[in-house]
Amino acid sequence: MKKTFLLASLAILLGACGGNTPKESNEEFTDNVKEALANGGQIDLNSLQWTREPAGFEVKGDTIVITTAPHTDLWQRTYYHFQNDNAPVLQMKTKEKFFSFVVKTDFTQSHQRFDQCGIVMYLDSENWLKGSVEYENEAFQHLGSVATNNGYSDWATTAIPADVKTMWYRFSRRGDDFCIECSSDGIEFSQMRICHMYAAADEISFGIYACSPEESSFTAVFTDMKITECAWKAHDGQQPDEN
Repeated sequence: MKKTFLLASLAILLGACGGNTPKESNEEFTDNVKEALANGGQIDLNSLQWTREPAGFEVKGDTIVITTAPHTDLWQRTYYHFQNDNAPVLQMKTKEKFFSFVVKTDFTQSHQRFDQCGIVMYLDSENWLKGSVEYENEAFQHLGSVATNNGYSDWATTAIPADVKTMWYRFSRRGDDFCIECSSDGIEFSQMRICHMYAAADEISFGIYACSPEESSFTAVFTDMKITECAWKAHDGQQPDEN
């Protein structure tokens, strides 16, 4: 009897303190892609979540405006040996394996080296994918993408004229493989990168970002965001090798 009473008292005490018993979350998972596809591709911008908030932002109608803070960036180790993980990121979540995300970016105000804005899939500090235009100088900019797997970044770029001030991006998922494309008019897209992301086997978060790695601040404008059926079609050439 005494032993039963002590065990019951201990159980009550542990329950009051939280104990080691995991609490069930009442928060249901909201699949933003599934909701958007059911809504004709339209994204509820107010449902997106900040990984880190920027210096300033505004969500109005179908437009998101982000003002960057100085010394904000995403990069991991490679070549520079430093780790920067403080860029503001605004994302949605999904478990859908086949879809595309389109957004138009306006970076008219970028003016300092490495000022940038674009699309991102930020999973954690050591696993993410981004595509953007980075300001370099008055002559040219870098249109490029970075894939960061297991804590190491790469950077693939091409030079474009400095007077380009808008760019469309299309981010597509096929399982745990991804494609980034760009467009000057939102109609004809060109491939920038195909890659595999090891940490993206199930649920992912993706969306937009803007940052200023040096002593700078600028305002980036994002419009025309939508979700579509996967525009990155299945490969119709060489078939997979048989195991």
